[in-house]
Amino acid sequence: MKVLIASDLHGSIYYVDKLIERIKVENPDRIILLGDILYHGPRNDLPSEYSPKSVISALAPYSDKIIAVRGNCDAEVDLMVLPFEVKSRYVFGIGGRKVYATHGHHFNPSAMPRCLREGDILLTGHTHVVANCDVDGVRYLNPGSISIPKQGTPRGYIVVEEGAFVFRDLDGVEYDRYIYKNHANC
Repeated sequence: MKVLIASDLHGSIYYVDKLIERIKVENPDRIILLGDILYHGPRNDLPSEYSPKSVISALAPYSDKIIAVRGNCDAEVDLMVLPFEVKSRYVFGIGGRKVYATHGHHFNPSAMPRCLREGDILLTGHTHVVANCDVDGVRYLNPGSISIPKQGTPRGYIVVEEGAFVFRDLDGVEYDRYIYKNHANC
């Protein structure tokens, strides 16, 4: 199964259109959105071509593939207008590891979910900064933001396939990867 992971769209139809171009090329079985889908938030500048209604329409054809988690900028009204379910977290297994997908404003490297064990993966957005590092035996991955990246990190996404989390920019160029091995203890 191929999974595409993106975060922090913040209502930018300009960058959502670029992401959809990548979705068409990647052709994932599932798309995980790590929150902050429509609203730009009070601490961020308006992203290019801010148009939440257009983002809703652009994502609608992929609603059967989308799994979304709620971000700190996702209001109750956003959940009512999006054509797919938005949860507080999404937990799944891959290669014998637990993957805990959440936005990152509650659970993050400084506040790890108690259910994670050595070898598991914490997957968040929120910071708008790309991350691929070990935190006390748990792998922490963050695709950054497609619309408002911070600290000079690229606009991009992650593709999970064939034993790896592959980080790609919005042109599809790989710039990092995390190779996971099957975890025999799970």
